[in-house]
Amino acid sequence: MKLKLFFIGYLLNVTYFLSCVTAQVSYNQSWESIDSRPIPQWFEDVKFGIFIHWGVYSVPAWAPANSDIGIYAKYSEWYWWRKNEDSKAGKLFLDYHNQIYGEDFKYQDFAPMWKAQHFEPNHWANLFKKAGAKYVVLTSKHHEGFTLWPSEQSWNWNSVDIGPHRDICGDLTQAVKDAGLHMGFYYSLYEWYNPLYQNNVEKYVDEHMIPQMKDLVNRYKPDILWTDGEWDHPSEKWKSTDFLAWLYNESPVKTTVCVNDRWGKETRGKHGGYFTTEYDLVHDRTSVGEVERPWEECRGIGTSFGYNQIETLDHYMISDALIDLLIAKVAGGGNLLLDVGPTADGRIPVIMQQRLLDIGAWLDINGESIYGTRKWEGSKNNVYENVFFTKKGSDLYVLCTELLDKPVMIKGIKNTGKVSMLGLNANIQVKKSENTITINPPILLSKNNPSEYAWVFKIENIVQ
Repeated sequence: MKLKLFFIGYLLNVTYFLSCVTAQVSYNQSWESIDSRPIPQWFEDVKFGIFIHWGVYSVPAWAPANSDIGIYAKYSEWYWWRKNEDSKAGKLFLDYHNQIYGEDFKYQDFAPMWKAQHFEPNHWANLFKKAGAKYVVLTSKHHEGFTLWPSEQSWNWNSVDIGPHRDICGDLTQAVKDAGLHMGFYYSLYEWYNPLYQNNVEKYVDEHMIPQMKDLVNRYKPDILWTDGEWDHPSEKWKSTDFLAWLYNESPVKTTVCVNDRWGKETRGKHGGYFTTEYDLVHDRTSVGEVERPWEECRGIGTSFGYNQIETLDHYMISDALIDLLIAKVAGGGNLLLDVGPTADGRIPVIMQQRLLDIGAWLDINGESIYGTRKWEGSKNNVYENVFFTKKGSDLYVLCTELLDKPVMIKGIKNTGKVSMLGLNANIQVKKSENTITINPPILLSKNNPSEYAWVFKIENIVQ
């Protein structure tokens, strides 16, 4: 009898424990509650993603890349706004527009010209996979208000009703997920010239923006919702916490979705999900400094996010610099979301493809020093030019963006296991003394050089 009672008690305890583990945490409509939600671990593990800016702006595909007018004025996706702006940049855009298309040509006239006839989502997805990217974020709607899916709230201003006559969001989501990658969407909260937004923000939020975001989530079940265009109003006006409470409590992706920090004019670097930088800027503040949350840097390969037809090789980062950028961001604890801007007919420019494939070739050899790693706290005591560190479990990775011509000393390590260079089958000479190890770099020749860009030492089972 005692054994029977014991067994019943045991089952009850196990059942209670499992119910506690699997119970859905409920989040209320306050930033304190919303901010308490852990960011799903997959986001911190993936490290490298592809941003895609594609829309009606891909038809004019122009911004004054050679002008000294600041970073943001070189974004081609801002074409409609800039040409109406009373500024130095605005004059450049307007003069170009009038010269090429004429004063009577409206921005809306570009929409039927966006044909996307060469858009092959499977080709895109396979390219991103070969590049070593683990997630993709597509502009479902930029500030122009044109949606890349058949949104009920954007009748005749979406990619199914006009232009491509395709559900771009749906087609790419299927291809990306089939390739085994995470899929997400950029979404602009505001719309430059939407009459409802200009005249009644409250009604716009209730009847246009929130229904549109919920439709996007329910249709495609994204892994990321990457909002932008939040700076006109505080998050209370956007009803951001109301929407996020729904997203975390009721939506079909409530336990897996990740969001960024662009939910109101006061939220960047403070509220939401992971923090975002853009060309190393957080609004007007440089870089992220020390942050408590996962973070992500986004930028284009060139000076713009959307395709800019006048950019030259001088405007594009070379492969070496892009790999160095990825290393620096991951070593700092962040992700890199690198943007491509497809052409209006649906092609990813060959130079962008080449850059992505170079990154992928490097990751094929050195990916274990990137994926699933975390920032090594000991790096603050080991500051060297062109040397970065990542950590995974008890293994430490030393990432060198230049070939070492002298030994590198790493402080704060009492003991280690094997030391190797990724991609190289050779013994690495290591000297240990007290809390320091010294790695003597091998001589690399063309026949044994594992990489033409950056080199990684793996130090197994470190003891600090």
